[in-house]
Amino acid sequence: MNGEQPQQLVDHLFRHESGKMIAVLTRIFGIHNLQLVEDVVQETFVKALQVWKFNAVPGNPQAWLMRVAKNASIDLIRRQQKLNFVSDEVAAQLQADTTQTIEQFFLDTEIADSQLRLIFTCCHPALPPEDQVALTLKTVSGFGVAEIARALVSNEAAIQKRLYRARVYIKNRQIQFEIPAGKALYTRLQSVHTVLYLLFNEGYNSMKADELIRYDVCAEAMRLCRLLTTHAVAGVPASFALLSLMCLQASRFDSRINEDNEIILLQQQDRQKWNHELIQLGYQYLRKSSSGNRLSIYHIESAIAAEHCMAPAFEQTNWERLLQLYDMLLAQKPLPVVQLNRAVILAQLNRLPQAIDSILDIYGIHDLLKHHYMYSAVLGDLYSKGNNIPEARRHLQHAYELTSSLAEKKLLQHKLSQLPA
Repeated sequence: MNGEQPQQLVDHLFRHESGKMIAVLTRIFGIHNLQLVEDVVQETFVKALQVWKFNAVPGNPQAWLMRVAKNASIDLIRRQQKLNFVSDEVAAQLQADTTQTIEQFFLDTEIADSQLRLIFTCCHPALPPEDQVALTLKTVSGFGVAEIARALVSNEAAIQKRLYRARVYIKNRQIQFEIPAGKALYTRLQSVHTVLYLLFNEGYNSMKADELIRYDVCAEAMRLCRLLTTHAVAGVPASFALLSLMCLQASRFDSRINEDNEIILLQQQDRQKWNHELIQLGYQYLRKSSSGNRLSIYHIESAIAAEHCMAPAFEQTNWERLLQLYDMLLAQKPLPVVQLNRAVILAQLNRLPQAIDSILDIYGIHDLLKHHYMYSAVLGDLYSKGNNIPEARRHLQHAYELTSSLAEKKLLQHKLSQLPA
């Protein structure tokens, strides 16, 4: 059974294959039939679960899923018997042979092109940015509503409204399923980068209780980003910088968690376990991103990741250079999380009081401390280094109560146990 139970395998394949299938079927039926397409894909995975529970899982389950989806689309078209049911692109070709026409859209090159089309369609500038991101995460990457809510720091009801609003807008305005050209592409590309960045971050530091790193989510983000870099127009410097960042961050996966699912902090990580092939790929993509005259946030974040990778040991990290990079990043991306990370660098430079003050000066810090464990966790750590034990204990305990991650809870519990009585 490919070493997996049918339910586990179907869940895994839904993450990896549903976006491809939706992209291909959307190209066949048109973006106005997005809800129908999602239903067909959902039915395909339900059928897979039913069949595979009682029969052997096929040797190539991905091909099985694609074949079932293809046959379902052919049956739908034949039952409808009207060309306005499908996209304009397919309608012109259906006069010849339905099966042959549908078949061509399931070729690897067409699948990749269809996925790029779907990403750019979901990131249509007429949609509010938050709707673009939610729709892409749901449609292209198979995120559930709860996952999207976590990634966008929102609630499930709000995400449901965003998704419904986006689908209705696309259908009513007859949005075209296409990769735009010229200036229109660059308008959408920024949203596309944001989506892939958020997708990777959800995998890199997952909010799931029992899974700190979601390798499949990170791999999907990297695959989609690589698709961008191979496109004649979307392969801009920022796309290469984002892919570089993903490679450099992913290179540390094997050293971040031990056998007991406990977090290993950067200063304790075995750098021999870092994936040096991925590091070299990261450097290579960073070099490719150096053309042009615009410095994106992904250039800066990739440079930050590269500084960590270049340091032979934690103690030999160029903290002054990192502070310069965070100052540059903060100028372009004035978000609380950037200010928080900058404070950590200040502490490494023995500027502990300034580091604590800079966190307490973050706009909206009281609400952030109430709802997001990381701010309390960092403050607790900094107060511990400054021997302010009551404040350290208070913040670390609060962070422990806020996080749902078992690995994070273990780490925070360990830090609390190390505090003097």
